[in-house]
Formats: sequence, C-alpha cells, structure tokens
Amino acid sequence: MSRTYNAKVPLPLDLAHRRYVQQAGWTEPLRRHLLQRAGLSKAQRVLDVGCGTGAVLNTINDASVSLIGLDLDLAALYLARSQAPRACLASGDAHQLPYRNGVFDIVYFHFVLLWLREPRRALAEARRVSRPGGAVLAFAEPDYSGRIDEPASLAQLGKLQTEALRAQGADPELGRKLVSLFQSSGFTGIESGQLHQQKGNAKKDDDGSLEWEILRADVRNQIPADELYRLAQEDRQARQAGERVLFVPTFYACARV
Repeated sequence: MSRTYNAKVPLPLDLAHRRYVQQAGWTEPLRRHLLQRAGLSKAQRVLDVGCGTGAVLNTINDASVSLIGLDLDLAALYLARSQAPRACLASGDAHQLPYRNGVFDIVYFHFVLLWLREPRRALAEARRVSRPGGAVLAFAEPDYSGRIDEPASLAQLGKLQTEALRAQGADPELGRKLVSLFQSSGFTGIESGQLHQQKGNAKKDDDGSLEWEILRADVRNQIPADELYRLAQEDRQARQAGERVLFVPTFYACARV
C-alpha cells in the first residue's frame, strides 16, 4: 500500500493514511471473500507486503493468525504500530523479502504493485516465501487508461492524475497487466477479475474532498492554480447536481503456490 517503493513525491503521511483507509474500504468485501477462500481461518502466518500505515492489517481479526507487515517507509510503520497492534512489523523491500522459503500461508498486496520498480520480481518473491498450497493475492491494482470522468469537461482530471502517477514512478496501467505478471512469475491456475465498483453518479453527500487533496498534492506543479480551482468548482457543482462520475477500472488476481 505504501507509495514509497518507487514514488518520487510521496504524500504527507496523514494524507496517505486517510487514502489507505479509504482504499481499504473500497476493497473490504472482496478481501473478505478472497481471504476466506485462501483459508485465513486455518492460516498460521500472513504477510502484508507494502503494508503502509496498517489500514488493511487492522481489518484482519482472526486471533489465531500471526500477522506480519512489511514496508520500506519507517514513518508509515511507526503509525501502523498503533493501527494494527497485533501485527509484527518489519522494514524491508518487496523485491527481496527477508524471509526464508515456504513460511507463509497467505501473502498479499493491496494497491502496491503499481508502485514497484519490478512487480514481477515482487510476485516471484511472494511465491518463494509461500508454503506449498499457500495463496498469493493482489487485491487491487488500477488501470487508469480506462478511467471515466463525467461530465466530459472533467476528463482533464484523469489525464493529470495519470501523468502525476507516472512522474512519481508508478505504472498507472498495471491493472491490465496483472494476470500476465502472475503468469510470468511462475503462477498457474490464476483467478482474476475486476472489483465491483459503482460506475454511476458519485453520491451527493460525497464532496470529493479527499480526492481533491490527493489530486492537489499530485499535480501541484503540472497545472496553474487558477485552472485547478476552476476544475474543482466544476467538480463540486457536478457532484451537487448528481452528475459526477469518476470510475477507474481496478483488478485483482490470486493463485495457489
């Protein structure tokens, strides 16, 4: 989840944490389903690669499982100590996991692979540290090339966000590559699909404030302030009128070892 593996301009920690919590809310039904199918109730050791501030670790309540969170961002790990007090946290690189072969029942990524320099290598490492019969899960990876913004006059926002992600070192189209990355990392029998997100109008009581905090942090050097203000006003008016659509196709994949 952390944006520090490859990000050139990481978000301020408090803003990043609120984003991670939001993202965890988006994927909660899917995570619950996939973790159940992966055998969470019988698992002994679970690894969250790129755990960030612990927003996903905090949602795993099975008392019998040992939770391990790994991230390069020491500040995020410090916050994760309070968010996920049951977890054992460690500083480490997804490209070279500091664990011996076959020790985890479940290894998962959550909005992480797009930030990695070599996502294929990270998946191969996840496969290495998983026991035979264990599961490797990528809960959510976006494909910004399929982003939809309505009204059409707000399509510029999607282009700006995509450019900002690329400038920070992310791959904003990783979602469409997810299955092929699993395949080239040695996995077979891959289950994949798209998150069931609402494509319709944004909720009228959602003013998009967090989305705009993220956007302003990401594109502050890409667009004049007055133009960004104009777009923000148009976005607000469209939300109030129930006409705002913001949809990014987001994909998951999972496989047994």
